[in-house]
Amino acid sequence: MLSVVIPIYNEERYIASCIDSVLAQDYPKDALEIILVDGMSTDGTRHIVQQYAARYPSIRLIDNPKRIAPCAMNIGIRASRGDIIVRLDAHVIFPNNYLSQLVTHLHDLHADNVGGLCRTLPASDTIVAQSIAAVLSSKFGMGNSHFRVGTSKVMEVDTVPFGCFHRDLFDRIGYFDEELIRNQDDEFNGRIIKHGGHIYLLPHLVVDYFARDKVSKVYAMFYQYGLFKPLVNKKLGSPATIRQFFPLCFVLMLLLGIPVVILLPFLLYPLLGVIGLYLLLSFLSSVSSSRHPLRVLCQMWIYFVVHFGYGWGYLVGLYKLLEGSYNVKANR
Repeated sequence: MLSVVIPIYNEERYIASCIDSVLAQDYPKDALEIILVDGMSTDGTRHIVQQYAARYPSIRLIDNPKRIAPCAMNIGIRASRGDIIVRLDAHVIFPNNYLSQLVTHLHDLHADNVGGLCRTLPASDTIVAQSIAAVLSSKFGMGNSHFRVGTSKVMEVDTVPFGCFHRDLFDRIGYFDEELIRNQDDEFNGRIIKHGGHIYLLPHLVVDYFARDKVSKVYAMFYQYGLFKPLVNKKLGSPATIRQFFPLCFVLMLLLGIPVVILLPFLLYPLLGVIGLYLLLSFLSSVSSSRHPLRVLCQMWIYFVVHFGYGWGYLVGLYKLLEGSYNVKANR
């Protein structure tokens, strides 16, 4: 038995396509249940899911009064009947062999978690939406996050999206951490590795992920990623990756650059050189995906928004960690 758990909240625009892609899977229908855990949506999401549930007995809708993803996952896992749990997302369309391939490789690789690549698609045809999708798919924007930028071989990694787990894994290492509004997948995967487990990325499995449609939403998302990363590091006892520190260093350089140059004028040219190098790399990365002038400028701006948002969030998170003032409700 395979249990698919999908946290949802106000996903009216995407939920039908997501459910259709899960229903179209080649996994045996009599061994599949689909659990959608809703954070009390205020749009038409619940009505759409209820219509599907009325037609397909394998679909269940469960409430998530706390309205955050790790709570939704834990509610769904505890309500599930499967020997294997798959965590999916409403913003995604899955290939029809996704579930069967996850289960096959989970067994064949003796893995604790397996997942595929994300092909990030624009939410609309606007220049802003296309630029957002390009940034979230680029190495300059995302570093060596392989599930976003791609790979050509099966590889062991620190995290994957939309993963697949044996049920007994949760008995061994615990459930998703409900203190983490963001980065709960990173923390859970870090816990897997800390307990000697293995996570694999499958390059032949590619899902279509619809990015946020506004720059403000992208900033909020990456700010929260940065905000909760120090707490994740504390829970795991060490940082999971080196790439998380680059946006923090970028923000510190921008904030401290002027005072440092005033005190140490000889550092002006090195500082300008670093800023110039960042702008050059941003430009080259933008031009590599589009030659449209407005698109290039928009993409360069979004690179800055992503990097600054994550770095500033990380800095605020460090302050909250040192002060002991992490507050889940305040940062929701």
